[in-house]
Amino acid sequence: MEIKPDNEILVDGDFPGGNIIVESVKDGVVELRQDLRDTATDWFYWCFRAKTAKKNQWTFRFTGGNVIGVRGPAVSVDNGRNWSWLEAGNAAENSFIYNFPENAGEVLFSVGMPYQEKHLHDFIKRHHHNPLLKVETLCRTKKDRKVECLRIRRPGSHISARVLIACRHHCCEMMGNYVLEGIMESVLSDPEQKRPLKNVEFIIIPFVDKDGVEDGDQGKNRYPHDHARDYNRESIYPVVRALREMISGLLETGNGIALDFHCPCLSGNGTQHVYIVGSKSKRIQREEQVFSGLLEKIEPNVFAFKASDYLPFGRGWNTADNFRQGKTFCDWVSGIPWIQMASTMEIPYADASGMEVNQNSARCFGRNLAKAISYYFQKENNAAETI
Repeated sequence: MEIKPDNEILVDGDFPGGNIIVESVKDGVVELRQDLRDTATDWFYWCFRAKTAKKNQWTFRFTGGNVIGVRGPAVSVDNGRNWSWLEAGNAAENSFIYNFPENAGEVLFSVGMPYQEKHLHDFIKRHHHNPLLKVETLCRTKKDRKVECLRIRRPGSHISARVLIACRHHCCEMMGNYVLEGIMESVLSDPEQKRPLKNVEFIIIPFVDKDGVEDGDQGKNRYPHDHARDYNRESIYPVVRALREMISGLLETGNGIALDFHCPCLSGNGTQHVYIVGSKSKRIQREEQVFSGLLEKIEPNVFAFKASDYLPFGRGWNTADNFRQGKTFCDWVSGIPWIQMASTMEIPYADASGMEVNQNSARCFGRNLAKAISYYFQKENNAAETI
């Protein structure tokens, strides 16, 4: 991305995860909007980079509605590896102001804190010597990208339980990947995998909609239906077909849980706290309540997780009407006999009950989740009393 001295500013989305349409650049104001592509409804994901050679203040104004979250846009000055919130004081409902220093280089802006393939590969590189971690390829996407499948288990151990975790069924919902890193870091930090996770296998799909993640799509409400509604009799997406085939072929264990990480809307009722989306299965509901109670008691409670924020099936948006397009991952996997609990967890983009959601706090919450998973497998031995 080159800029000549006489250029005022360059704005584009031509990089992994980029999504923007620039409409005009004039008098210190860039007008732009998110690219909806094959999204059947309006949605709010955007991510772009800007470069200017001058020390200058620029206003970025969105023409596609309110697409800025409660802490303003996320900003990165190191090519998207580290992000911070600009904070709401520099942002209005549909615009924000940024003061570029002299020769600022490329600055990235986004509705959230993107997590791309490069972030996952950085994580794998940091842990590739760990004997517990095995990296496989689940399948290839329609655009011939590898879909990673990570397995964490003690070599040679007898598997007594499994934890299945999926991220990015909606490719724009990136904050769950940082939570996932926290879980994996916690499990990988103990090479001996002491009890009770010693005989637990973790099977993780970081990017279900891998093409959408790298292309910078919305993913939510993709036409004719998105990946999160593709667990019908016949799936249309190769990764969902491969995931179902892989899970169906696993040998039965004593028990297991499945988690699917999502992000809610940017604002409105129920969007500013972490919560579990209740299953329609009474059996699964009971286990979700147990797990929620364990997670609530773990300190430090970085996101102020409350078991009372549980969203039961039939309340709010969690109704049968919202799933008319198709069955979800958790709904499908709940039909497997050895799965005790299968739950969708919503991770806000920026704010959880007044506490900042960012890369570090999301990882910390992931470490709490790993503890909750450990205690859950001990629950029959009064594990809750040991927290």
